[in-house]
Amino acid sequence: MFEAFSITINLLIFAVLAGAIWTSGTYLSYFVDAIAEQTKIARAFMGLIFLATITELPEMVTSITAVSAGNGTLALNNIFGGIMMQLVVLAIAEIFIIRGVLSSAPRSLSVLVAGLLLIPSLSILLMISFIGDIPIVAHIGLGSILIALLYIFFMYLLWKIQGRNTWSPVDLPNEQPARGEARSNHYDNLSLHILILFSVAAGVVILVCGVFIVHAAETLADQTGLGSSFIGVSLLALTTSLPELSTAIAAIRIKAHTMAISNIFGSNLIVTFLILPVDAFFSDGPVLNHIDLSASVALVGGIFLTAIYCIGIAIRPKLKLFGMNIDSLLVLIFYMAGLYILYQVR
Repeated sequence: MFEAFSITINLLIFAVLAGAIWTSGTYLSYFVDAIAEQTKIARAFMGLIFLATITELPEMVTSITAVSAGNGTLALNNIFGGIMMQLVVLAIAEIFIIRGVLSSAPRSLSVLVAGLLLIPSLSILLMISFIGDIPIVAHIGLGSILIALLYIFFMYLLWKIQGRNTWSPVDLPNEQPARGEARSNHYDNLSLHILILFSVAAGVVILVCGVFIVHAAETLADQTGLGSSFIGVSLLALTTSLPELSTAIAAIRIKAHTMAISNIFGSNLIVTFLILPVDAFFSDGPVLNHIDLSASVALVGGIFLTAIYCIGIAIRPKLKLFGMNIDSLLVLIFYMAGLYILYQVR
């Protein structure tokens, strides 16, 4: 689609599409926060389910588009690279917190559990990368079905533990405005129907831009000579994670810290479920058999970075360096090290 354009033009197109995704994601966070305020639905739930589902649209579209064109490697590297990138989103977003730290924000047990549940799913995927997958239904692999069933069970588990008081965090940041202080979300005065309509419109923009941005990324992979593996793990994963970054920063600006971190954990859980529809659109056998070395490294990175944040939420450290908490700084450092490794093995 973009092969006739030069690298400069394609980079410009890529930037415009990324900007549209960023803007839509920012407004989406405001709309969802206003919906949570009016409906009194917990922001942890809104982040884990509603916001995470919408912001995962680029990963879904780009991955399905890639496998429909027969490029299973790009799809998987986009998915697994996106998991790493979305965790880095938390580190970047934390710079915008003036007081407090992001890992001390979660008030609900479900946020920590969501992060912990991601680790076994990624571990199973890493194991499949070594032993291979086998087709069960047509060309759909056993691994894809197993991961999807695990996601459904995990969602049931998260629903069951909503509201439990078995975990009691202390020194909580203030996510609500002080008494007499007005909320900073200017969309609170809109009706619920309008907010839902605007949220859907923002999701459509993210969806449409995601369709085109995968073609631009594939063309750039060929034109730059970097290859689809490195492009999928870095450039494409970065761009499709822009909704999470923009929504996280927007959520932090309106002090919805719990929604910001639960959105990331929820997004990473949902992206594992997306492997099943991606496998369904891939006709060349189980798609998980196309996990290459870059994707395996990204899986290890996803497990490692998730564990760091789960430890941070559990022990709630308060040491900040360069505007970030120590766990966020470690995530950023190890992500950069992971990118270097990925570039070497591309």
